Amino acid sequence: MDKAFIKGLRLIEALSLSDQPRGVTDLANELELTKSNVHRLLATLISQGYVRQVPPQSHYALTTRIWELGSHVIRRMDLTQIARPAMIRLAEQTGETVHLSVLDGSDVVYLDKIESAHHIRAHTSVGARAPAYTVATGKAMLAHMPDDYLDRFDGRMVRYTDTTRTTLAELREDIRLAREQGHALVPEGEWREGIAACACAVLNRSGELAGAIGMSGPDSRIKRKQLKEIAPQVMQAARAISRALGYNPRD
Repeated sequence: MDKAFIKGLRLIEALSLSDQPRGVTDLANELELTKSNVHRLLATLISQGYVRQVPPQSHYALTTRIWELGSHVIRRMDLTQIARPAMIRLAEQTGETVHLSVLDGSDVVYLDKIESAHHIRAHTSVGARAPAYTVATGKAMLAHMPDDYLDRFDGRMVRYTDTTRTTLAELREDIRLAREQGHALVPEGEWREGIAACACAVLNRSGELAGAIGMSGPDSRIKRKQLKEIAPQVMQAARAISRALGYNPRD
């Protein structure tokens, strides 16, 4: 067990339960730590953006960083619950695996999924990650980010399959198409061999990116033509989730 980490968590808890900024001596007495120990912990938390120093008495308080992280968790929980009916409908319509993802830096994180009834199907795991530039839900979400967001992939695009995009120019072209079409297609697996997928971004009440819903299956069963025919159903599912989140394009 990491004792320093536990002390840091206890310090965060103490500050979060305080109605006003706290001094080092006060915190040290409550937590039964030395003042030098509390000073070191506070310095680390300040450097990571979790704590701020409040003048003039050099007291300390939490920043909104904890709240921001917690709000992300709550939004994801709400998104999963709200998206479930549309996911079920899409799975019934297509007979393929349907998944819900969010963008986390350079990766997508799978929040929920409905498995295909077929014996041969696309395999993803809830909680797993995939490089955003290689999967349909990732490209659909990247299409809603500023152009310079893609710069983070420059020089870091690893080849996973023969069709993986490995240059920023190729990725920018995929994102251009996703913006133009309103959805992202990956006809041949770029993250895992033999997987075809289509995805569309989900927007929140403010019109900001909330996540993406995608459908995937083996490219031996889902050819490019079928993928394009399925795209309107994926887009319809994304619109339904966005509306349930409060998004109204007319606002």
